[in-house]
Amino acid sequence: MNRSKNTSFADRLSAAADAKKTQLERAVLARSEAESPAAVERRAAREAVRVARDARITERKAAKLAIQARQAAALAAAQTAEAAAREAALKADQEARDAEFAEQTAREATLEAERQAARDARYAARKAKKRKGR
Repeated sequence: MNRSKNTSFADRLSAAADAKKTQLERAVLARSEAESPAAVERRAAREAVRVARDARITERKAAKLAIQARQAAALAAAQTAEAAAREAALKADQEARDAEFAEQTAREATLEAERQAARDARYAARKAKKRKGR
């Protein structure tokens, strides 16, 4: 049979009081255990472990940032050197093209001078032939 149907009001009140009393005893016991020196020591040990862990994490992050900074600096130096080499190569190429253009211009000028001299020689020969034949 169900016990709750056969209980009186006084029984229920005393059961509630017993439950409250037991609950208060447990709370007092838990508080005294929480404030005991062993519990305080355990909390302090956990706090020390947490602080040490946070310090290690911060140290690893700092080391990682330092490595990234060194890599970025090396990359920037490599890019600067590559850009300087590229600029030097472009300048050398431009100078070579300028020299080739100057040489081509000189050849064309020489060739034009030779053609002019040949034309002048033919003209002079025709004039001389006309004078001789007259």
